[in-house]
Amino acid sequence: MPLYLRYLLPLIGLLLVTDLSLAALAGTTPHCPALDANNPAQREALMSHVCFLSATPGTPEHRAESPDELPADIQWTSAKGHDLVFSHTKSVYWVRLNVQNSGNTQKLWYLKLNYPLLDEVTFWRSGKIVGPAMTTGDQHPFLSRGIDYRYFLLPVTLGAGETQTITMRIQSSGALNVPLSLETPETTIAESNHLTLIHGIFYGALLVFAVFNLLLFFSSGTGYYFYNAFYMASLGLFLFAMGGFANQYFWPDSTGFANTSIPMLMSISSLAMTLFGRSFLEIPTNTIADKVLTGLALTSTGLFIMAFLLPYNKSIVLNTGIALVIIACLFVMGIVRWRQGYSPAKWYVMAWSGMLAGALIYSMAAFGYLADFLAREIFMQAAVGAQVILLNYAMVQRWRLLNEKLLDVEHNARTELELKVHERTAQLRSTMRELEKANRQLANLSLNDALTGLYNRRHMDNLLPELCAEARRTGQPLTIALLDADHFKAVNDSWGHEFGDRCLQHIAGILRRHVKRPRDVAIRFGGEEFAILLPGTDAEGALGVCNGILEDIAAIRVPADDGTPVTLTMSAGTATLLQEDDERDLFRRADEALYRAKARGRNRTEQATAESS
Repeated sequence: MPLYLRYLLPLIGLLLVTDLSLAALAGTTPHCPALDANNPAQREALMSHVCFLSATPGTPEHRAESPDELPADIQWTSAKGHDLVFSHTKSVYWVRLNVQNSGNTQKLWYLKLNYPLLDEVTFWRSGKIVGPAMTTGDQHPFLSRGIDYRYFLLPVTLGAGETQTITMRIQSSGALNVPLSLETPETTIAESNHLTLIHGIFYGALLVFAVFNLLLFFSSGTGYYFYNAFYMASLGLFLFAMGGFANQYFWPDSTGFANTSIPMLMSISSLAMTLFGRSFLEIPTNTIADKVLTGLALTSTGLFIMAFLLPYNKSIVLNTGIALVIIACLFVMGIVRWRQGYSPAKWYVMAWSGMLAGALIYSMAAFGYLADFLAREIFMQAAVGAQVILLNYAMVQRWRLLNEKLLDVEHNARTELELKVHERTAQLRSTMRELEKANRQLANLSLNDALTGLYNRRHMDNLLPELCAEARRTGQPLTIALLDADHFKAVNDSWGHEFGDRCLQHIAGILRRHVKRPRDVAIRFGGEEFAILLPGTDAEGALGVCNGILEDIAAIRVPADDGTPVTLTMSAGTATLLQEDDERDLFRRADEALYRAKARGRNRTEQATAESS
């Protein structure tokens, strides 16, 4: 079997088994069954309670601007548990959901539409009290969403026994994905934090690798380092825009640029991957492969210009097609260079295999041929992450191969090439010094909290097991104290996050003053959460330290921007290592003690007992 078929056949198999959850499978129903918002099972099966209507141009439903203008005899279509996914269309889609509160008290939920790239979305709520319509989307300023979030969130407040009908009118020049969920505020916050962590790791890693390669370029002058940095930065920006973050943070008021930015950044990414692939694979000049890549690079440049001239639906199709062609061409060229004996191409092919699969699946989801856009987005991020790691490893292998060639040249032609070998060796040493320096800087950054200067959670995770093992070996006590600022969300809401950051720095300064012994360690491991590791300190000693910290914090007023003095308090929980404890047990008992301190009025210290273990 030819070598390229070994990679293409598994990829084709992966695409053939990928699930297609299309709304076209739904059937018609005269009404939409009401969803009990208090029932988690029904919230989980929300799409079984959703009905929709596809309004083609020229129909009364397409011209209607509100639910009151819809014909009375229209037939709604049940989603029957499937996500609503539609490819490029000029139709307007109406979506309806009946929600009821079977409880005895008023409660709040959030209706979340987990797809950021929609031109216009209008929400209506009707029930005992008719709420105002909310119109938002990429063709409106970002603040029109009401909640600073990349997805669309609609607060749904229901009184006891109340039923509301939520109607949405959705229109977009691209594909239409309508993945809906009804969540409690707690679930919404938890999922948001989880996704923030995933995206933070992904985009942070891309940024670090891009900066790292840029430093290597400046130190070594090697072109493929620059192209690699250019590729990772442009791909990261494209995915940032596709995920709705760019519209949220970069151009929230530029409604016209929201759509233009997607094909524009895609064309830049296509150009970057072409230049990097040609440089890394060392494609010989004036060959067919070189001419093909030159043509694709020029095409990408032309599509960058056309992104400002063509309609979004045409521009995005052209850019997607060219991007997939470039990925496929580079994949084939990598296989050819591998067969020609260029060993780094093996890792390049492996990296590009995942990228090809990820790009195909992500494109199908973005164009409305696959459901669950969020899962495809995370799959694409995983594919890109694996590609970045493999590409950088491939560059290490490339460097090793280059070093071996230099040694061979030195051995075979020492007299003629002695000067060139010396210069190249010096250049490589300089690159390695920069690499070692960058690694040291990254190690320091990875162990310290950027805002407060204290150690971070990673340092605590590394140090705490060692301290526990030492305490068990020597018989000396080890105590951990967990501290949490009281009502800190209210501080941020009242005075802003910049003042909240100053408060956290103020707390960190007090911790430094009280953590005096050389082996004691102060740590910030969460937003307003801190920890103190006290080796050689028993429970009473830790209690004294915590009470001193709490008294100092409560006694000092932090001036806000308008001069208002703000009082801060903290709650603390301590736990001393028991013989049967490991680091997880110790942390858990301290956390339970902190929880008791919160429950018993805050601004106090609680100690873990042996029974809590």
